[in-house]
Amino acid sequence: MLIRKPCDLRYSEVTPKSVYLNRREFLKDMGLAGVGLVAAREVSNIISPETSVMAGTKLNIASRGQFSTDEKQPPFDKVSTYNNYYEFGTGKEDPSEKAKNFKTSPWSVSVEGLVNKPRTYDMDALMKIAPLEERIYRHRCVEAWSIVVPWIGFSLSHLIKQVEPNSKARYVAFQTFFDSKQMPQARYAGIPFPYVEGLRLDEAMHPLAILCVGMYGETLPNQNGAPVRVVVPWKYGFKSIKSLVKIKFVEKEPPTTWNLASAREYGFYSNVNPEVDHPRWSQASERRLGEFFKRKTLMFNGYGDQVASLYKGMDLRKYY
Repeated sequence: MLIRKPCDLRYSEVTPKSVYLNRREFLKDMGLAGVGLVAAREVSNIISPETSVMAGTKLNIASRGQFSTDEKQPPFDKVSTYNNYYEFGTGKEDPSEKAKNFKTSPWSVSVEGLVNKPRTYDMDALMKIAPLEERIYRHRCVEAWSIVVPWIGFSLSHLIKQVEPNSKARYVAFQTFFDSKQMPQARYAGIPFPYVEGLRLDEAMHPLAILCVGMYGETLPNQNGAPVRVVVPWKYGFKSIKSLVKIKFVEKEPPTTWNLASAREYGFYSNVNPEVDHPRWSQASERRLGEFFKRKTLMFNGYGDQVASLYKGMDLRKYY
């Protein structure tokens, strides 16, 4: 039998969860439950021209990331039905309902700007950059709620090293996908599209910042940023841009969507900081999704030991 390593598999060859479950039910109905486990392992590597990548596809994870927290994770259903994704509506429950038909395959991410090796990655090429890790991160949203999510991906620095930024590159600009036909709710969002974000180059190179392709052992649901997003766990959630299509290396600080919408409320850095309140509410405490009582907000979302050195000497009230 041919044994294939995770890095040998193409992203488009991974069997969707629905196919896997249907095969298992078929075996059960045929009275073959005893051999079902063996067949289930083999079916995940079957290549079929009818198989397409979709939310809920199982991923091969190489290891647990070294910065993972051991804090309690909420159920998948909570994390996948309580989202900020304004392209699909401004209500927390809107994206899970209105992103169901969002087309995420085929997909490509363009990397350009001040780099020696610009290129465009399809999802197969993107998945081969580095082994996938599970990163269980605390995630803090500016509205004073938080979650713990088992993301799947790899450090963004792996991609950055491949394209070789030149000496003028100081920032990384990100752009999300936008299509008014697939995202008609965006007209009511009150912010400009396509959604854009940015990081300083040293922030983007930090091993905590990841390119994320999944969560809870599977590919990302549409409402959580499929098929690929950025996750920056020491910053407020709106910095972790979803459904990524462009990465551009630039010399000057790039514009960011929420800063364009309201610079007084949303600074470029947007580091989690309990000492700097949002103009309309306190950031000193937060409510973890699924919990009733509030807890204290941690500086840099609890990742201060890893990232505080990035901001040494900076006035974090001015550069909020």
